[in-house]
Amino acid sequence: MTEEPFRWLEAIANRRDYVQQQIGTGSPVFAVSLEAGILLLGVGSGQSKVFEIFDRQAMAALGHPADIERVRQMLIDAAHLEAFTRASADVNVRRLVSFGLSPQLKQSFEQIFQAPFMIDLLLGEVAEHPSKDVLVKVNFDGGFKIQHGGVMVAAPKPEQVTLATDWLKANLDQKLKPESAALVLLLAWNSLTSGTPLPEKSEQPVKLPDALVEQLSDKVVEAAVLERKGSNVARYVPLMPLLTG
Repeated sequence: MTEEPFRWLEAIANRRDYVQQQIGTGSPVFAVSLEAGILLLGVGSGQSKVFEIFDRQAMAALGHPADIERVRQMLIDAAHLEAFTRASADVNVRRLVSFGLSPQLKQSFEQIFQAPFMIDLLLGEVAEHPSKDVLVKVNFDGGFKIQHGGVMVAAPKPEQVTLATDWLKANLDQKLKPESAALVLLLAWNSLTSGTPLPEKSEQPVKLPDALVEQLSDKVVEAAVLERKGSNVARYVPLMPLLTG
């Protein structure tokens, strides 16, 4: 009996290694607060990575497509339930994560006879000012981080997250239009997925290298903005067509 806690800890460690290995080749996703709103971007090979959740909330995720879809539906259901029992204005990502998503991910991860979620995701909630935007990063084990405004990155490796976040903070101007900011995010995505150095800061308009444009030709680039001053209640606006050059 005394060995049981140690076996459980060993099983949890093995599950963590397994999930990290499974999502280790995932494509990074980004969320950034701009003056125009919150921009979310992801690059995939066919499966969607960026989604609307509710009026002022959206998500971007990497991981197994089936798990991404399960989490998307969980968040949508929770948001609509919150709106029905309270009011639409009361729906916020803090409650969706703290009292809904995080406990479910944690329980799934720690139940060693249940399949864990293979997913890391970002959630954004637009506010009246970039400094009041809420960005949340949620890990596959239910752990999460909340911040106001700025930049958030979800990538397979922690060092990739740190590298891209620091570079984007130094190179991304909040005043950029979402279409131009998306190009900056694509430069960061390219560096993380190819292992090439991030480019030096330039005062010139952002232009994607021809090699990257060619690489993206057989990918699906998804980007959307949660508009800050939209005329509709729902603020989610896909960027179409998605610029790759």
